[in-house]
Amino acid sequence: MHFLETFADTYDIFLKGMLLTFQLTVVSVLIAIVIGLFFAFLKISKVKPLELLADLYIFVVRGTPLIVQIFIFYFGLTALNISGFWSVVLGLAFHNGAYIAEIFRGAIQSIDRGQMEAGRSLGMSNGLTMRRIILPQAFRRALPPLGNQFIIALKDSSLASFIGMFELFSVATTLGSNNFDYMTYLLIVAVYYLVLVLVFSTIVNIIEKRMSVSD
Repeated sequence: MHFLETFADTYDIFLKGMLLTFQLTVVSVLIAIVIGLFFAFLKISKVKPLELLADLYIFVVRGTPLIVQIFIFYFGLTALNISGFWSVVLGLAFHNGAYIAEIFRGAIQSIDRGQMEAGRSLGMSNGLTMRRIILPQAFRRALPPLGNQFIIALKDSSLASFIGMFELFSVATTLGSNNFDYMTYLLIVAVYYLVLVLVFSTIVNIIEKRMSVSD
């Protein structure tokens, strides 16, 4: 009963935290998709300096903790009068972009090379063939791992609490310290995260089914 009463009494403040978590996740993933697609093209460009640049970026992201990357972006960008929200968003986007780059690279390279040749035989340029023929198919193949990366980004957004962002996890720890009841509030925030994951997973599954039908 205590859990249900606390859940009902705090739903308004948790919903505000959930909204901020949603905003951090969606905006950062959208930016990360652009970053990832850019570095995926560098990886498959066959221009050695560009490949090395992409490899360096991915190595740095994979070789350093996300919390360190977020703090670097936060202290670096807030010194330039960029808000904490955008500092966290860009930090998360920088991190997720590396993994999305590898997802796109694998998806693009999985498309039969003959399709590029077929596009060229129809008079299309490499860029036009990539945009109209290769990328739509690659995106379909990349959708499941992109969905997984989105879920990971959602959970990683909880690290924003360490720099004062009042998202879901921060709401739980703040209420827990105020009421000396961490366990109840951590269980409550776990429910909110599960709901968000369920919603996003359902959306991704619906998109996958619609794309498979169009195939």
